[in-house]
Amino acid sequence: MYKNLTKLTYESLQHSKNYFSLGHKLLSTQLKNVVYPTVGRVKPASPEAIAKLQNRLNLLIEADWQDSQKGIYPESVLFDNQWADFFVNYPLLWLDLPQVWERITQGRYQDFSSTTDQGGYPSYYLQNFHHQTDGYLSESSANLYDLQVELLFGGAADPMRRRILAPLKRGLQKFQGISQKQIRILDVACGTGRTLKLMRSAMPEASLFGTDLSPAYLRKANQILSENPGELPQLLQANAEELPYLDNYFHAVTSVFLCHELPAAVRQTVIEQCFRVTKPGGVFIICDSIQMSDSPEFAEMMNGFSKMFHEPYYKHYTTDDLVERLEKAGFENIETQIHFLSKYFIAYKPA
Repeated sequence: MYKNLTKLTYESLQHSKNYFSLGHKLLSTQLKNVVYPTVGRVKPASPEAIAKLQNRLNLLIEADWQDSQKGIYPESVLFDNQWADFFVNYPLLWLDLPQVWERITQGRYQDFSSTTDQGGYPSYYLQNFHHQTDGYLSESSANLYDLQVELLFGGAADPMRRRILAPLKRGLQKFQGISQKQIRILDVACGTGRTLKLMRSAMPEASLFGTDLSPAYLRKANQILSENPGELPQLLQANAEELPYLDNYFHAVTSVFLCHELPAAVRQTVIEQCFRVTKPGGVFIICDSIQMSDSPEFAEMMNGFSKMFHEPYYKHYTTDDLVERLEKAGFENIETQIHFLSKYFIAYKPA
């Protein structure tokens, strides 16, 4: 009885977040169409596509619940929501929207404030991804990011992130003879640290590491991760094209929502760097967007996404063969999974 009630509460929470996200999108779109009628009008999704998306969301929620019951992560993680940040940042998100719409109107996609330090970053990174003010290079962007992603994914961003935890723990079983505290896991492009926080809840003793290009996002990650008990992950500002670690150093490496924001050649370089730093027998897991090959029914949605959210490298990503890229780098036994709007690549470095 208790489990049924807990499951119902979790499902209700997730569906409520989904309805809230849909309401936000509807209201913000209607307001945008009044204030900026020429900005980014898109064709609504068909009833068939909406039904398929809802079915995928239901399957994701069920998989999330089942993993918690299998002990992949504690049940309490399902209810870990940043409510304080939501109430502070949601009004700020609305206040930021006029700037976003103005930039879209003027076609300014590499627009940064005069106080933003742009030195030392690769040119492909200096973008207003998602039309975010100051891209990934400001405190305000870091504060709004998680909320923006939650709204984009209908409240399902964390359940999608959590889908890496089961294959991650399965991949680490090869190192059972090693103390948990000696297990080293790297999250490449860790952003605000949400994925690392989920890892910590599932593996409280593992040594966690994270890299990101943005100092603002690393500061936000440090804030979020300090809320969790246990040793803080070691965070470094670094370009994933040249990871500052020894060869064969990590038992596992992850990358969440990174590949679609990289040019094709850089995508290959980053995968090769992840191979280099992974131990023989170790696992590398990518979580990113669905692709045309696995979700052709959402082709129209994927084709419009890059323009709607200023994702200049996304269109190429949707047709890119990441399995081939992983094999070229040296990975083997590559498995793929689909959960809601995300695709997962689980690959192993030969022992």
